[in-house]
Amino acid sequence: MSNGELPEERDDQEESASLFWTGDEQGPVENGEAVLTLRTNRGAIDARYHPAKEATRGVIWVGGAGGGLNGPARGLYPAACESLQRHGVAGLRLHYRQPNVLEECVLDVLLGVEFLHREGVEHVGLVGHSFGGAVVISAGALSERVKAVVAMSTQTYGTALVGQLPPRPLLLIHGSADEILPDSCSQQVYRFAEEPKELVLYPGAGHGLDEVREEVLDLLERWLLEKV
Repeated sequence: MSNGELPEERDDQEESASLFWTGDEQGPVENGEAVLTLRTNRGAIDARYHPAKEATRGVIWVGGAGGGLNGPARGLYPAACESLQRHGVAGLRLHYRQPNVLEECVLDVLLGVEFLHREGVEHVGLVGHSFGGAVVISAGALSERVKAVVAMSTQTYGTALVGQLPPRPLLLIHGSADEILPDSCSQQVYRFAEEPKELVLYPGAGHGLDEVREEVLDLLERWLLEKV
């Protein structure tokens, strides 16, 4: 992956198998966020960027199988980005190029890590919901710049790399009344994960964690500020 222009010559097979950054388009910052498009050799990634002055820490936020920018719990991601921004932590909310295609979504997150690095961010946290939990676990295991990973209401498919996360800490969040992915999914991932790891279960909360929105928002802020 590159954050510069594509070389003039590249093997066709290599180009088809890799994702390369070819540029970006960023709008003005309004109400703390900017519309951002990350251009690649295989399509554009739609994003929202929450810059913070001289930020050296940042968090990338991704959704479930359908992608999206706002996350679960009635717009949890924009609210969390705004809160962390006040502490000097940049935020990047990504919508996948190819939702529900695990390998492609992992590449999108890794490219997002490179974008933040270009912005001066050295330490990156990853947060994903549902399908996105598997995405951030995989991406976190593959990037040395990632310092912490949060998987909420995660699936189990695509989490095989969880054992490679250390020394990065892992936080798993799940509702006990999840009607789509039972909390046993997070419990299984937790069992296969190595320390440092944490599992927080919310009794009565569903897949979207709507019932515990404020509790999750507070937990994310405290945990990410400590770990990233």
